[in-house]
Amino acid sequence: MMDETLLPLLAAPFMGSFAGVLITRLPRRRPVVHARSACESCNVALGPHELLPLLSYGLLRGRCRTCHAPIGFFHTAVELGALMVAITVIGLRGHAPPDMTRLWAGCVLGWTLLALGWIDLRTLRLPDALTLPLLLAGLLTCELTAPAALVDHAVAAMLGYTGFRLVAWAYRGLRGHDGLGQGDAKLLAAAGAWLGSAQLPLLVTGAAIVTLLAAGVMYLVPSSAPRGARTPRIPFGPGLGAVLWVMYLLDSGPWAPS
Repeated sequence: MMDETLLPLLAAPFMGSFAGVLITRLPRRRPVVHARSACESCNVALGPHELLPLLSYGLLRGRCRTCHAPIGFFHTAVELGALMVAITVIGLRGHAPPDMTRLWAGCVLGWTLLALGWIDLRTLRLPDALTLPLLLAGLLTCELTAPAALVDHAVAAMLGYTGFRLVAWAYRGLRGHDGLGQGDAKLLAAAGAWLGSAQLPLLVTGAAIVTLLAAGVMYLVPSSAPRGARTPRIPFGPGLGAVLWVMYLLDSGPWAPS
């Protein structure tokens, strides 16, 4: 009988494939579910054997079967990222008795933040279609794993959103332009739903440090900046998402006591 803790590992490449679809289609307001995947060069619809996560790229040798145009490595990279999320969550569990709710929660949180961070790097936007369900998922996870803390997590979500909106309002008043978007505030609200109020100051501090370090690297190594970036603005979402995921895994992961 297969160990049920391996199910997220098997699901990870498919979730990565779906995350790749979200990353490419949500910013363009294209349909996510009903539109078929097609070659970006010749627009021929892809068959099932061409949509196998992690395998199709190698089987097709990185080229479209119809027009032989090179296939970008983007989708495979996202699938590998999703696989690494699952490996990390399962690996950190160690020999602790499995808590499948927390294990799946850690994976789903990581997969969603992977998509959000990638979108923010590309477009400087965090779509409501991901941040708002992530907030609800955080409250649901709290209800399932620590119901006594649900009120605190709901309050943390409100504090996170309100706090960042006030900071954004003050920044715009002082500088005359936006420094934080509504998407950042909604992502912090989601973080509050996952972590609770006591963790918010540490989360924001950690995310600020990570973002400043990334900005320093981009300043010193211009080639490391996101491709297609039109402004010198640095997205806050990737740093916030990375620190949120790490804090959740360390504080409430599948190895944490019930």
